[in-house]
Amino acid sequence: MLKKLKYGMTLFFFVFFTLYGCMHLYALLKIRAAFTLHFIPLFILIIVMLIMVFAPVIIRQSEKQGLELFAMAFSYIGYTWMGVLFLFCSVAIAIDAYNILTNLYGYITHSDISHVKLSARYAFLVPLIASITIAFYGYFEAKDIRTERLTIKTAKIPKEAGVIKIAQITDVHIGLIVRGERLKEILKKVKDEKPDMLVSTGDLVDGQINRIEGLSELFRQIEPRYGKFAITGNHEFYAGLNQVLDFTRMSGFKLLRAEGVTVEGLINVVGVDDPAGKPYGLFRDVSEKNLLSKFKNKKFTLFLKHRPSVERESHGLFDLQLSGHVHKGQVFPFSILTKFYYPVHAGGMNLSGGSYLYVSRGTGTWGPPIRFLSPPEITIIEIIPQ
Repeated sequence: MLKKLKYGMTLFFFVFFTLYGCMHLYALLKIRAAFTLHFIPLFILIIVMLIMVFAPVIIRQSEKQGLELFAMAFSYIGYTWMGVLFLFCSVAIAIDAYNILTNLYGYITHSDISHVKLSARYAFLVPLIASITIAFYGYFEAKDIRTERLTIKTAKIPKEAGVIKIAQITDVHIGLIVRGERLKEILKKVKDEKPDMLVSTGDLVDGQINRIEGLSELFRQIEPRYGKFAITGNHEFYAGLNQVLDFTRMSGFKLLRAEGVTVEGLINVVGVDDPAGKPYGLFRDVSEKNLLSKFKNKKFTLFLKHRPSVERESHGLFDLQLSGHVHKGQVFPFSILTKFYYPVHAGGMNLSGGSYLYVSRGTGTWGPPIRFLSPPEITIIEIIPQ
């Protein structure tokens, strides 16, 4: 198991740093094409880029050594750089594609197209200005927490119970960037809704969770009548499951790991682990079909699953699945890739057998403290007796 974990982590880091390093190399080549750089400024630029490539490692190691202020400051710098670089490369690649197509058109038509091409300098400056502008806007979009509403009518809730209001938060990523003030804003919106139940569908915390114990008090201020439930996301395992379990319990959540409960005889709440726990030997493996079948008792079944994937044989065994994980890509155009991998990467979809899937855009941010065309959300679900 340890060998499998070591191999998996090595492969992940190799792929990540290879891709991230290539992005830096691409940006460096764009700079050199646009400007004449002498040895000293070029050397300094290369050193800065190398530091930024390994910024995530530097940040995590600083956390582990207790250098919290440095880790926090460098996380803003390093992850903002990551977001700006991604946006820069996206725009620059689009411009390069445009120039290639214009060259091809000129070659085919034997015409002079130099006046419609962007020079090497403009091919650098336009993406630079665009990426910085979008990142500036995206910083404020990441703070603009929206309230999305979902209404479900069902005959499985008795009329005398009235409307059951559920608040969903997901992918909050409490850590170096999402901390006290941001969490207070999130939970204020939740409290204002006066939900009957609060659920967290994974990634409540992010990486190391040193010195965030006091934040559990903010969660304890919310006491819905039907309780608070949480499941693991991939980051719960990255952060260290034992620490996460302690923090989740101190926050007043019941963590559902391949198990479920029937709340007040009205509604079933079932949750499963995220498969990220498999390499660690901490994943509670269970057949979703078998687990959900235990609660096939004509009551409304709420299924909590971090990733927005649905096993075909589970259709009809739950009424509503709440998921997150994808952030709707968080920063466009990354959302194009998430849409390709997860057909439902935000919003809802009817499934066969009367089941319904809803995927939240996420409540916090991972990595860059920015969002673009994917504002954060808390989701309010109203289950209405039919």
